[in-house]
Amino acid sequence: MSKPKISIIISTYNSVAWLENVLWSYETQTYQDFEIVIADDGSKQPTFDLIEKMKTEVSFPIIHVWHEDEGFQKSRILNKAILACTTDYILMSDGDCMARKDFVQVHMDFREEGYFLSGGYFMLPMDISKAITKEIIFSQECFKVKWLKAQGLKVSFKNNKLTATGFRSKLLNTLTPTNASWNGHNASGWKKDIIAVNGFDERMQYGGQDRELGERLFYYGIKSKQIRYSAICLHLDHPRGYKNQESIDKNLAIRATTKKEKKAWTDFGIKKNS
Repeated sequence: MSKPKISIIISTYNSVAWLENVLWSYETQTYQDFEIVIADDGSKQPTFDLIEKMKTEVSFPIIHVWHEDEGFQKSRILNKAILACTTDYILMSDGDCMARKDFVQVHMDFREEGYFLSGGYFMLPMDISKAITKEIIFSQECFKVKWLKAQGLKVSFKNNKLTATGFRSKLLNTLTPTNASWNGHNASGWKKDIIAVNGFDERMQYGGQDRELGERLFYYGIKSKQIRYSAICLHLDHPRGYKNQESIDKNLAIRATTKKEKKAWTDFGIKKNS
């Protein structure tokens, strides 16, 4: 079996139903030469059982990277997952983000030396999230506005994310006021660039640790490309028990230092100062 061309890191924590739907969404991909690396921030046995089951049911290789549960340590497990990737190019997303069938293809088509890619997500409410089944993922109905409206989705400009194609998606990528930042749910870049800035800052817990990585990539000399209307994923709803103001404030202070000192490197990343 030949080595895959792209590694997809999926972060998860004790969210079996959503992770299963996400993995099924990758089974529908038009571009199939990839591996999935699951960055597991301390999940319990049901996640292990699901991953072992899915390994026998999907066509792509799955690498499960896990550490003990010590609270929200996503940055730490993502760094371990980066090292576990066997390819030169890494796409990062989350265990609550289902990928439309062209998701990986778009990242492969837009990738370019000296750049990282910045995508977004389409957020679903809980009732619609729960209505999605394996069959609906395989039919791709859940990515169509008609099906979503039948489930109660409201009319919104954001629905353009799901309907825009070709020239219109490129135009909206150009016109969007949203910064092309590193977004942990939908971003990709070269492994050598991520290693060169020492990965994620492990002091950072919930709130902006992905943006801070992107800011260091900018200071390292990497530019970004906006693909939020081209690379589409659906965000399944869930409570955020790990969200707290203390963590957000601490992370904002770290990001402020990164910007002030134009830091391309963190001493608290993959390589530690001994």
